[in-house]
Parts: sequence; structure tokens; C-alpha cells
Amino acid sequence: MNENTAIQGCLRIVTLADRRDLAETAADWFSSKWGVPRQAYLDSMEASFTAIVPRWYLCLDGERIAAGMGVIENDFHDRPDLTPNVCAVFTEPDYRNRGLAGRLLDHVCKDMAAHGIDTLYLLTDHKGFYERYGWEFYCMAQGDDPQPSRMYIHRQKEA
Repeated sequence: MNENTAIQGCLRIVTLADRRDLAETAADWFSSKWGVPRQAYLDSMEASFTAIVPRWYLCLDGERIAAGMGVIENDFHDRPDLTPNVCAVFTEPDYRNRGLAGRLLDHVCKDMAAHGIDTLYLLTDHKGFYERYGWEFYCMAQGDDPQPSRMYIHRQKEA
């Protein structure tokens, strides 16, 4: 995939491996959204510079992060057989309802397929959101929360 995919005006999607200079900023940003220690993100991002998984993506407005997500082996759940996982999906409130998450999800799925990974999983408590973007409910899985969460699957269709 192109390292800079324009999606809307000056918004563009970048893969962090192509913008290593943003790793510190991205680690701070994801940590502030999800409460996971900054160093855990930074370690995963540094690993992404030489691996297909993990992999991290940002939607940038200029140099401001408007949205982001990653792909990791396991998103803190009890189903290690369901891998890799899209994780840390977040869009800044002032960028919501513009389709950014959908475009970013599409980009991530296509990028992973280009690297030979055509099936992805995602753990969430949302209902209805991911279905709009071609994800299907797969099963319930136990994450960090006391209640099981919904596991979704996305299979990249051949072009």
C-alpha cells in the first residue's frame, strides 16, 4: 500500500513504519485514549518497523492525529487462535461521522492482504458499527472486562 493514502482533503493515512518520526507522538496519543502504558505502545511500534504484525496506522490532518488503529497478535482476549487483531480503534470526536474509521479499516484490511494476511479479527463491545465496513460477528471472547466481548472477523475478498 502507498505510505501516504489521501482520503479527504488534507487527510491522509500513513503506516507508522513509513513515518517512524511519529512513533513517540503516536505512542502518547494511543496511551491517552486507551490507558495502556505509553511504553507498551512504543515497544509494539518499534517492533512494527521490522515486522508485518504488529503494524500501526494513523489518519493525519496535516501532522495532527485524527484517527488511528493497530494490528497486533492478540488484543487482550482468551482466543489466541483468532489472530491477528485490529486494535486501539479511535477517532477524535471532532473528526467523527466523516467515515474516517471506515476508510482506515478498509486501508488496514487491504494493507494486511497485500502482506498475505487476508483474515483479521477485532474485539469490541460495539454492535452495528463494524458490520457497516464488512466485518461479521464471529463469536464471544473473554477480554479484560468481566463480561465477554464481541469478536468480529473480516476476510478480504479477492479483487
